[in-house]
Amino acid sequence: VQLQASGGGLVQAGGSLRLSCVVSGGTFSDYALAWFRQAPGKGREFVSALRWGGGRYAYADSVKGRFAISRDNAKNTMYLQMDSLNPEDTAVYYCNAPLGGSYMYPSPGPYWGQGTLVTVSS
Repeated sequence: VQLQASGGGLVQAGGSLRLSCVVSGGTFSDYALAWFRQAPGKGREFVSALRWGGGRYAYADSVKGRFAISRDNAKNTMYLQMDSLNPEDTAVYYCNAPLGGSYMYPSPGPYWGQGTLVTVSS
């Protein structure tokens, strides 16, 4: 299984970015895929997840109402639309599969993308 994340960059506070994660080498229709992030000097934290087969989503409280997770099955790609970004969102963002734990108490699965850096300036 390979996960290829992209779309990070430098943006001003209040701006938007869309991250992409291309999934190859595996089938996750019955599982969830997720985004995690790691800010400088901090541990990796859950951001959002979706069930690849559809119908179930989860967001960390810190991003609810600002981030939106989606997928394009035909392109085997998961997206994270990030709006109203603030400096606290600065981190390396990783896609991860399959999500462990539960939607309420998520934990990372064994497969990680390489990470894409998001920097939000104030």
